[in-house]
Amino acid sequence: MTNSNLPPATRSYLDRLREDIVFSEELRGHKLCFHTTWGLFSPKNVDEGSRLLLEHLEIREDANSLDLGCGYGPLGLTLAKLAPKGRHVLVDKDFVAVEYSKKNARLNHLDNTEIFLSNGFDQVGDRRFDLIVSNLPAKTGKELYYLYFYDALERLKPGGRFYVVVISGLRKFIDRAFKEVFGNHKKIKQGKVYTVAMAVKE
Repeated sequence: MTNSNLPPATRSYLDRLREDIVFSEELRGHKLCFHTTWGLFSPKNVDEGSRLLLEHLEIREDANSLDLGCGYGPLGLTLAKLAPKGRHVLVDKDFVAVEYSKKNARLNHLDNTEIFLSNGFDQVGDRRFDLIVSNLPAKTGKELYYLYFYDALERLKPGGRFYVVVISGLRKFIDRAFKEVFGNHKKIKQGKVYTVAMAVKE
């Protein structure tokens, strides 16, 4: 059966599902509008983990940041608002996520951003950052985390900070891995579901 043979009510329902999901959120005192779509992480609202991370990170107004695994952009675009004098790179390995981040940057008039497709850091080049943030996926191997952590260490400026939010069940692993890679670890905030942690490039 092709779509043209579907009942009108079904066709109408599918057409609605293909439309952008649109919502606004206030993040760190800034109202941002987001367009998303089904298949992206947390498409109907900014997830609790990203909110927790944003609430507890510190950023200077001239800081340069990287959002690793940006999705449709809630972390990186909020950082672009908080640090208008800095440059903010958002990367994701999903081309749909990259396109929606670009769209959301335009909608929110955030010209201090650079958004592109990258598998982890492989397209980031020699850029260096004051701040790297990531809402780390829960269902991936620890090998990938180590790739991210060592690549983050290499691309942070001295004194730069790497913030992550993870499900709280991973907090002990993050503690060990950050101490192994960075030589330090600070638990910023532990909630019932998510934990925010930070490491510094010394």
